[in-house]
Amino acid sequence: PARMEARGAARYFTRWYKADVKGRPGEDFCVLQHSNRRHNNYVSCCRICVITLAEAHPLLQNGKTITSINYQISANCSRLQNKVSGKSKRGAQFLTELAPLCRISSSDGEEYTIYSCIRGRLIEVNENILSNPALLQEKPSTEGYIAVVLPKFEESKSVTQGLLTQNEYEEVLSKRLNS
Repeated sequence: PARMEARGAARYFTRWYKADVKGRPGEDFCVLQHSNRRHNNYVSCCRICVITLAEAHPLLQNGKTITSINYQISANCSRLQNKVSGKSKRGAQFLTELAPLCRISSSDGEEYTIYSCIRGRLIEVNENILSNPALLQEKPSTEGYIAVVLPKFEESKSVTQGLLTQNEYEEVLSKRLNS
């Protein structure tokens, strides 16, 4: 995923959205779900999901500057300590829909908690954004992704329940503008 191109993101991923997460207006996230197409001579499973900021997230508005990104969720839990091995992805941290992935602080003093939005195992976090936070704002759907999550196989069809399609999300945005 770190090498996803904008073209590839649109071509191989379906966008799903979660708006106003935990009742916080505008704190929207995007889940890019990989399709089951042949890519670079291999067929990938359709389950892999990339968590990103949605276009309307406050961090992508009003010229905010990101000052820090922290994958340390609590005293005992750092997403950076996630160590995954083997085909069965042993060692991966299990996430619920509302599991925090990281906390992002901006220059105006605001702090935003980024949530998984789906259930599954944490495959990787994007460590590149730690040294280059601007990637989050400049390329949120490609190099600026937050994390990669793998839903359980038996849940892979239902993982998008409760998420919005692109059209449904655009309706939410339109209603926000008009209210």
